[in-house]
Amino acid sequence: MKTFKGRAVVPGTAKAEALVSHGGFNTLASFQKALMFGDKKAACSDQNNPDIYGKPMCGKALCLPQTIGSTTGGMVLFCAAEMERQPACLLFAKPIDSLAAAGAILAGVWSAHPMPTVDNLGDEFLAAVQTGMTVRVAPDGTVTVEE
Repeated sequence: MKTFKGRAVVPGTAKAEALVSHGGFNTLASFQKALMFGDKKAACSDQNNPDIYGKPMCGKALCLPQTIGSTTGGMVLFCAAEMERQPACLLFAKPIDSLAAAGAILAGVWSAHPMPTVDNLGDEFLAAVQTGMTVRVAPDGTVTVEE
C-alpha cells in the first residue's frame, strides 16, 4: 500500500478500481460516445489513448497526468456527472487545468453525482498505480493505492 498527498480540488471520499492513462486525457474525445450515444459504461472513445481506449470509465478512479484538448472539457465532465456516467474520482499527477477544474467543481456544486478530484499527486503516483488496483481518496487529498 502506498500513500500520496495532493491538493483536493473537489474534496470528497471515494473507493474505486483504478483506470490509468499515462498520456494526456482528451475529455471530449474520451466521453463522446457516452454523452452522444448513450453508452452507460462510458467506454473511452479516444482511439489516441491506447492505455484506456475501449475501457469503461464510469465508476473508476481515473488516474491521469493531465487533460488535453478541447475547451469543452469542463462541460463534458459536468454532463457526464449529470448523466451518471462519471468516474468515481479524478486523480491528476500534475496540476489540473482550469477547464477540467471547472467541470469537476461544477459537478461538485450542482450535480447530485460529484467526482472527488485531487491534483499534484506527482509522477511517482502514476508510476505506482496500475489499472485494476484499488484506490481510496480522502477529503484532505490523501490518495491510497492498494495492490
